[in-house]
Amino acid sequence: MAPLTREDKYAIGLLIILYLIQGIPIGLAFGSIPFLLKARLSYSEIGVFTLCTYPYSLKLFWSPIVDSVFHPGLGRRKSWIVPIQTIMGCLMIWMGANAQALLDAPVPDVTKLTAIFTTLVFFAATQDIAVDGWALTLLSKENLSYASTCQTIGLNSGYFLSFTVFLALNSVEFANKYWRKEPSDIPLLSLGAYLQFWGIICFCVTLGLLFLKKEEPPHEDSADLSLGKVYRIMWRICQLKHVQSLCLVHLVSKIGFQANDAISSLKMVEKGLGKEDLAIAVLIDFPCQIVGGWLAARWSVGSHALRPWLYAYWVRLGFCLVFVGIIYWWPQPPLTMSFFAFLVLMSVLSSFAGTIQFVGVSAFHTQIADPVIGGTYMTVNVQISNLGGTWPRYFVLKGVDLFSVATCSIPQGEDNIVLQGTECVSEHGMAQCKELGGTCITERDGFYTVSWICMTLGVIIFLAYIGPAARRLQAVPPQKWKVHTG
Repeated sequence: MAPLTREDKYAIGLLIILYLIQGIPIGLAFGSIPFLLKARLSYSEIGVFTLCTYPYSLKLFWSPIVDSVFHPGLGRRKSWIVPIQTIMGCLMIWMGANAQALLDAPVPDVTKLTAIFTTLVFFAATQDIAVDGWALTLLSKENLSYASTCQTIGLNSGYFLSFTVFLALNSVEFANKYWRKEPSDIPLLSLGAYLQFWGIICFCVTLGLLFLKKEEPPHEDSADLSLGKVYRIMWRICQLKHVQSLCLVHLVSKIGFQANDAISSLKMVEKGLGKEDLAIAVLIDFPCQIVGGWLAARWSVGSHALRPWLYAYWVRLGFCLVFVGIIYWWPQPPLTMSFFAFLVLMSVLSSFAGTIQFVGVSAFHTQIADPVIGGTYMTVNVQISNLGGTWPRYFVLKGVDLFSVATCSIPQGEDNIVLQGTECVSEHGMAQCKELGGTCITERDGFYTVSWICMTLGVIIFLAYIGPAARRLQAVPPQKWKVHTG
């Protein structure tokens, strides 16, 4: 890896800021909002809300538009980033005035919330296409692997602010425990204020980008790339056998982690972990992810870019098993400091393995991408990778309710009335049972069934396909990943 030039350092700073803006809505949609909804909705209903994350995994279908349509005077990437971030700013300010009321409803309108956040994620995904493509020309060829580091730091920072920091400041318990001398039922930060603040920041960054950053003219080979031509090139990319193999690896490589990624944190809160304690755990984890991203960028160079990704797969799968055990043997509250410290340590190590995987595969994407159609090429790879993490999530959340068996026992005189149903496993169902004077008794928790299914499939798929395919793919010469644009 070559020393960073002054231009590379400026480019890294700009890319981190742009990825940070993208990470703000992603952190809300993927993290905070499901936590806020958990108190009123079942796992199946939360699964419906997770559909709002799909645009981030389906951006392949409109990425050729971003690559081929632009205003030469403004710049190929700025032609999209400037208006998209302006729209995102407006949308976040509008949501700041309306979203809290939807969340505070006794039974939140999942359909409306999903539609609103789908729109926001769609624009964030479109901004990501342009930023991914710009990264391939902003950085020098020798330091392209730092693009994945910028993405890791920026996205994780945005996700961290929208998930950990926001949940902590939005938690009354956190404010009373760590901030206030006198208890209060008002959080330090509301969802509306948070969204409006980032809407304003989005406007400020966009204005700075518009007037202070000049984009280099398009590559001479890309001057005549019409929309139809970019779609044809994308189709030819998808016809490459090694690209198809890489896509299949992405689609199945995250199945083993899905139960842990989608449910473990919700289960820990359900078991008695306070949201403020969860926020502290992730606060400690955040700098470790940044360090992990930097180290992974240095490891993921040369002809073995996927090696860290392969090693971290087994580590990450092992931590899935660890968290199943933690939740199964969860101690009675209040939690001891030693157990909390152990929980934080496991979370940090698990996230570190995930960061190594993310940066490793992202660095591999930048190595094989063709800068002429950078946004499209990166999106083909990144979108399929994201889809591999989103398509199983709905089914995993549905599976928890499907495999769970719970009863609501309501005492009546000397007898008990027993009502059976999966709804008693959600906080909403438990609250209804409690209002009737009953107690929820879980006979079988579907979380464990779903976890074992995911982990078993993860081991089988890796041994049968992922491992051998990844080793073959990193041996393919870089020129074999490109297609002629003529």
